[in-house]
Amino acid sequence: MAEVNDHLEIKFRLNDGSDIGPKSFPDATTVAALKETVVSQWPKEKENGPKTVKDVRLISAGRILENNKTVGDCRSPVSNLSDAVTTMHVLIQPQVTDKAEKKTKKKPKGDLKQNNCVCLCFGRRL
Repeated sequence: MAEVNDHLEIKFRLNDGSDIGPKSFPDATTVAALKETVVSQWPKEKENGPKTVKDVRLISAGRILENNKTVGDCRSPVSNLSDAVTTMHVLIQPQVTDKAEKKTKKKPKGDLKQNNCVCLCFGRRL
């Protein structure tokens, strides 16, 4: 009979190819808790690390994981194999600051200047 494993071994792959983990997490652990682990265990020597959980995106099996999902929800059939380690890819998306947001903010359509040029052709008809 197959053994039911209620824990999942997860390692977090960073953008430079290095890893955090592997570490064992119970199936009831939320994705938000996984993100907290990434923030707390981020290597201090690496630049551009996440400052908050909102800066972290986790990808598993090609899907961006939602904060309210659990490890059990994200489990793939391969993870049921003994000694299997699930790799989750970490994307860091820093929060937009107010200053940067003002630069990228688009003007409403009513504020756009309209080009009032008109082209007329006064050609002679034959």
